[in-house]
Amino acid sequence: MRSERDLTGRARIRDAALELFGAEGINRVSVRAIAARAGVSAALVLHHFGSKEGLRKACDAYVVELVRGGPEADLDDASGLAAMLEAGSAARLYLGRAFLDGTPEAAALFDEIVETTERWLEEGVRAGRVHPSDDPRARAAVYVTWLLAPLTFGEHLSRVLRSGDLPETDQTLRSSRAGIEIFTRGLFADDRVLGAWDAVRKERGSR
Repeated sequence: MRSERDLTGRARIRDAALELFGAEGINRVSVRAIAARAGVSAALVLHHFGSKEGLRKACDAYVVELVRGGPEADLDDASGLAAMLEAGSAARLYLGRAFLDGTPEAAALFDEIVETTERWLEEGVRAGRVHPSDDPRARAAVYVTWLLAPLTFGEHLSRVLRSGDLPETDQTLRSSRAGIEIFTRGLFADDRVLGAWDAVRKERGSR
């Protein structure tokens, strides 16, 4: 059984890896660099995680659980969103990088969130809170992609919105509210854009 000191050292290594992996990408970061950031030896990193790949898997598991709101959380409630909003920048950057790199754990999490969101939206349709959709699955996937976009575009959003002096959570709330406003009130005043899209799809289907 590991001692409390051992667990603390393990967490320190994991946090250093989260920061470096998220900022530079997994393939560009060495075990020695992680050890230096954590203030430990490379041998201790390998003692705890076996290899850099083992450390990556530990980071995946930690961040996935964080987004899910903890091991007892249900993705049907808001715990995952709250955890994402409150997560430190290292965890957010790492998750964004994991989605871009397509790790199996991140892919499974994305699929799970889409499935849960589709159920949630369809329950909203039945309750009269959500408009029906011609393609519920695609709508859920696009909605989830929008929710996760700030993980990879956060720096650009901050620059464009000139919100660099705001705390991270406040930046996220500002940009996410703009999205919710679009979903709630609509963006286009008529269906001309939708009609143009449908016309292209119809033309392609007739070929």
